[in-house]
Amino acid sequence: MSAIEAPEQAPTSMTNRQILQAMSGLMAGMFVAILAGTVVANALPRIIADLNGSQSSYTWVVTSELLAMTATVPLWGKLSDLYNKKLLLQLSLAMFVVGSLLAGFSQGVGLLIFSRVVQGIGAGGLTALAQIVMAAVIPPRRLGKYSGIFGAVFAVGTVAGPLIGGVLVDTSWLGWRWCFFIGVPFALAAILMLQRTLRLPTVRREVKIDYLGAFLIVAGVSALLIWTSLAGNQFDWASWQTFALTATGVVLLVAAVFVEARVPEPVIPLDIFRNRTVTLTTVASLLVGVAMFGGTVFLSQYFQIALGKSPTVAGLMSLPMILGLLVSSTVAGQIISATGKWKVYLIAGGVIMTAGLGMLATISADTGFGLLSLYMAVLGIGVGLLMQNLVLVAQNDVPAAELGAATSVLSFFRSMGGTIGTSVLGAVLANRVAAEMTKSLGESGQGASGGSGHGAVPDMSKLPAAMREIVEHAYGVATAELFLVAAPFAALALVAVLFIKEKPLKTTSGMERLAEESKQAEENAKATPPAPVG
Repeated sequence: MSAIEAPEQAPTSMTNRQILQAMSGLMAGMFVAILAGTVVANALPRIIADLNGSQSSYTWVVTSELLAMTATVPLWGKLSDLYNKKLLLQLSLAMFVVGSLLAGFSQGVGLLIFSRVVQGIGAGGLTALAQIVMAAVIPPRRLGKYSGIFGAVFAVGTVAGPLIGGVLVDTSWLGWRWCFFIGVPFALAAILMLQRTLRLPTVRREVKIDYLGAFLIVAGVSALLIWTSLAGNQFDWASWQTFALTATGVVLLVAAVFVEARVPEPVIPLDIFRNRTVTLTTVASLLVGVAMFGGTVFLSQYFQIALGKSPTVAGLMSLPMILGLLVSSTVAGQIISATGKWKVYLIAGGVIMTAGLGMLATISADTGFGLLSLYMAVLGIGVGLLMQNLVLVAQNDVPAAELGAATSVLSFFRSMGGTIGTSVLGAVLANRVAAEMTKSLGESGQGASGGSGHGAVPDMSKLPAAMREIVEHAYGVATAELFLVAAPFAALALVAVLFIKEKPLKTTSGMERLAEESKQAEENAKATPPAPVG
């Protein structure tokens, strides 16, 4: 086992004001990460059309960031055990700046996808480290309230992103490139705020990075995610490419498990899955990722193509879902901190999220905004009750020394679920759109030649009225099918939540618990008699 030295300063309980000051930089950093993913949502149809990309390219611009974030989250979690957490947060923000600049200057889909990978690596650091730092300075009993504040930041970033992106795209003298440039000053401000406000005790650990395990995990996960991204578009699901990628991914991950079980400092400690709460919250996070990301990432495309709205209007149309998430996460966080009870909110979140996805599975190109608003609000309420509270529950039930590992594992599997959901459902969307358009064109007597060709995302402003109606119908039908596919994953997440045992929330912070655990370990070592010689 690695040696752990005492912190330079004994951790003490922090006041609400001190916690809010420490959280300000974290909140700014999380806002930036959210903005990176949402500001391009309404701009993507215009971006892909401008760069002459296909529906597969549309999916890849989203998936590449998620893939990079997913693959690197556990590495950031491990690095947080080795190096200064504040420095790592600032490094991840710096990577976001580099990725944003590359994306803004992209002249082709290839460079745009690469830049999203760089952004994703930075977002992986923010995703893992922000929650690890929160658990270090805030007791679980008080964490619900601050998780609610983070939920509010999440909601504001998610609301502001599409709105800002839509306005930028619709402003002729700015354009979609500013969707990437606009996040740069926020990231730089977050780096400065972290430097001024975040104060953590330094804990030195004599550990070694498991480079082989890290490589095997990243390579194995990437192989499987690339397969789900390309299958159904670039090659058939049943093909030699599918066999090659899945076999490679499985072999690499089996090798990773073999390595992780034998090294003293694994990237993902397998022992952590012996904890029933961690295992169930991990499964639930994976399923929530599939349902949430997979079901909602294509909503903006539906608004713009199926409903014929502008990017700015599409951003405004997503408000009901975000407001539902904002209210539910904030209110539930406050109540959980006040009462210490949390399971009822997880169960309610699972039920409501499943119901919201089921409702959205009934939409079409003719669905009114009133019904759409109701369905999206229901989905947002369910996501708000589930997403952040799953992390709180896991953090409450592990030793302080495993907080980083537990947090990064949950973030890893939620991101992996999101990447799988986006990739698979993106392929389902492309295939269903093509099938619906072929069917409608055949019925109208125009033949397949009237289509957009090679799965390209159509520029609706350049289509004749008859063709535009066919495209709108196709995207309406295909988007509804995505939600129908996503709903069972939310139902399975509810099943996992039902089996989690409710335990009282701890009233000491991660730093305080770590000090207590270290002291107890020293006392146990002194009390243990030396082994007999000979």
